[in-house]
Amino acid sequence: MLQTSATAAAPPVIPSVIGAVAPMLAIRDLHSAYGQSEVLHGLDIAVAPGEIVAVMGRNGMGKTTLMKTLMGIVPIKSGSINVDGEEVSTLKSHSRVAKGLAYVPQGRMIFSSMTVQENIETGLTVTNERKVPQELYTMFPVLLEMKGRRGGNLSGGQQQQLAIARALASRPKVLLLDEPTEGIQPSIIREMGRTLKKIRDARGLSIVVSEQVLSFALDVADRVLVIENGNIVHESLRADIDEAQVARFLSV
Repeated sequence: MLQTSATAAAPPVIPSVIGAVAPMLAIRDLHSAYGQSEVLHGLDIAVAPGEIVAVMGRNGMGKTTLMKTLMGIVPIKSGSINVDGEEVSTLKSHSRVAKGLAYVPQGRMIFSSMTVQENIETGLTVTNERKVPQELYTMFPVLLEMKGRRGGNLSGGQQQQLAIARALASRPKVLLLDEPTEGIQPSIIREMGRTLKKIRDARGLSIVVSEQVLSFALDVADRVLVIENGNIVHESLRADIDEAQVARFLSV
């Protein structure tokens, strides 16, 4: 399913299916760099429809760079990014959103001076909808209560819900979440985990979440990958995971 550049002399090959299902997101031999400094060294990752994959690792190991490269914020050096059978690596960020990628960045990056409703409406630009779908307010009732309130006046947990709702407004096939638990209290983190699984179940959405909090990853993910120095160094299904081994990768 994945092959790291450390173990592959020949060009890597990703199976065309995960089990009997074609991947919703297929990343092949992905290299990206900041200027001349390469950060990702040939990543191969395949994510099935409806699968939640946690990409774990310490700060500076490449998690955020992976997310930004998938969205076209950091340029791809070589390799391919395929969403539901379509190559998107040459597209601008907004075109990737139209093809089915949605991104919740680290720090949430909501529009603090805009209302909750206006924030969510910015996610509708790639759809033909003009009004916020009621199902988003059903998923996040607190946003309905606060839809006229400015985003900057929400708590950290409420802002994270707003950022996810805004991303879901584009009706994505793959949702990318970069460090969603950062700065959020534990009780809200547990609720967020339940919400992500509900979203997956309701929409059949594939979710890739970058994370350092192991308990959250174990709660939501079907599969856990560990990235270190721009390479995938460990992979395990949730049912088979060696928590102590993964924790060692995450320790400073």
